[in-house]
Amino acid sequence: MLKHAKSHPKKRLDTLRSYSTLIRWFWQTGQSYRLQSLLNILLGGLMVVADLSFVWATKLAIDIATGADNRFTLSQAIALIICLIIVQMTINISSRWVRAILGVRAQNDMQQRLFNRLLKAQWRPLRKVHTGHLINRLERDVTDVVRFVTESLPSLVTTLFQFTGAFLFLFWMDRTLACIVILVLPIFLLTSKLYMKRMRRITHDVRNTESHLQTILQESLQHTLVIKTLGRIATMTQRLTSGQATLRSHVVRRTKYSTFSSGLMNLGFATGYVLTFTWGVVHLQEGLITYGSLIAFVQLVGQIQTPVRALTQFIPVFIGAFTAAERIIELQQIPLEEQLPDEQAPQPQTQPLGIVLSDITYHYEKGAREIFRHFSFVFPPGSITAIQGETGAGKTTLIRLLLALVSPNEGRVGLFVGESSASPDDLCRSSQFRPITAAHRSYFSYVPQGNTLLSGTIRDNLLLGNPSATEQEMCEALRTAAADFVFDLPDGLDTSLSEMGVGLSEGQAQRISIARALLRPAPILLLDEATSSLDAATERRVLQSIIQSHQGRTLLFVTHRPEVLRYCTQTLELTK
Repeated sequence: MLKHAKSHPKKRLDTLRSYSTLIRWFWQTGQSYRLQSLLNILLGGLMVVADLSFVWATKLAIDIATGADNRFTLSQAIALIICLIIVQMTINISSRWVRAILGVRAQNDMQQRLFNRLLKAQWRPLRKVHTGHLINRLERDVTDVVRFVTESLPSLVTTLFQFTGAFLFLFWMDRTLACIVILVLPIFLLTSKLYMKRMRRITHDVRNTESHLQTILQESLQHTLVIKTLGRIATMTQRLTSGQATLRSHVVRRTKYSTFSSGLMNLGFATGYVLTFTWGVVHLQEGLITYGSLIAFVQLVGQIQTPVRALTQFIPVFIGAFTAAERIIELQQIPLEEQLPDEQAPQPQTQPLGIVLSDITYHYEKGAREIFRHFSFVFPPGSITAIQGETGAGKTTLIRLLLALVSPNEGRVGLFVGESSASPDDLCRSSQFRPITAAHRSYFSYVPQGNTLLSGTIRDNLLLGNPSATEQEMCEALRTAAADFVFDLPDGLDTSLSEMGVGLSEGQAQRISIARALLRPAPILLLDEATSSLDAATERRVLQSIIQSHQGRTLLFVTHRPEVLRYCTQTLELTK
């Protein structure tokens, strides 16, 4: 019992810290979208003034018509009402345009920032998050956060302004009635406190289930061929059905809870309205107020209850936004790759570059098998190296080390120029040595395994290798990669490709990928099983063309094919 009593304050403190962190994050995030927020607050404030003015103008017109007020003519009162209606319509249209134009810009801006950060994040931590979850957060959560900052918070300010203005107006007309109507607030505060904690947990469950469903859809559509050939269409459909059932149960729970809470609040509103109407009718019968005052009472009660009702609707908005923010913060906490200062950024390299690995030890997880243990090797500048080894020997890990996707647990990996006759340790101590970082990937041109073409045209894919490449350079790269078939296509370089280059054979897609890599002006060319889908004659042609036309480049071929060995100056055989 004592243990439970001690843990409760700590849990409450953690909750307060969590909310404090989220509020600070929203404050920092909102700095970029302050203009839109201020415009929405301004337009909302103007609408409140127009609405309250409309109430007063309506009261005035009725009092003039019933003879209770003779300060103005009825035509003047009606003209004022028409003017206020035009003002309300103008504000509504302006608000809609601000939300549409600036809202899209704000959403695009935040999505772009997060997308850019994810691309710059460290490779291994990012790989632990499924791409389905990443896409769900980039789309759904970014939208919720931007709407909250640019629309919901300004609406909250406007709502509070509306509530205050309507209450003061009613208080000016009848203090007792204003105090009776305001008694609904304790009900709101009690309901919101009970509602907030539970709904936040349920909303988390809903969002996580939505992300899970997106992963099922994405993987199933991406690997349709595998699912078809394994005869597992029913299995994947069942997984989707099960996930949808889970989502439905979470949504039902959320709806039941919100229905109970909103029902309790509506009971309070109905009570307030009945009290107001009864109060007004009795006072009208006794001649204490005018008919225009009664109409004003009813309208002002609506002006007070509408913001209070809106405040209850803000609760799920707040919960959804806080949940989205937590999911985005999780992505922002993925560490970024090391970024070099501008003055230390790698400069274009015209000299041949060598690579040295000195006393490397590496394992992926603590306690896992060591892929490399005190491993050293030198790739001399301008050399041609075949990297071979059985599955699991470390070929893929070596590529990741060279590309700085992972860092060695011990030892050093770096680039150098000049003579390579020295030992790896001596090369690492020389003045020409530069440790490899993410910024040095500009020195590598990499062709990974498999089909890596993007949707778009062949030209679009080639320009990813070098955005400034000319038509002649692209054609030359295609010829070097034995991708002459492109010239025979009806649209040539402008042939459209579907996802993963659907419409081309694996060999054709691979040759275009090689051409893309050849266009990149990098001193090191790294090909990972890049000719695995080519027949022997085409592979020989590609290898000869690359070696002849790219002399001076340091070439690394990860391969199981013996044809490559004929052209190599050295071989690296990796073993488990």
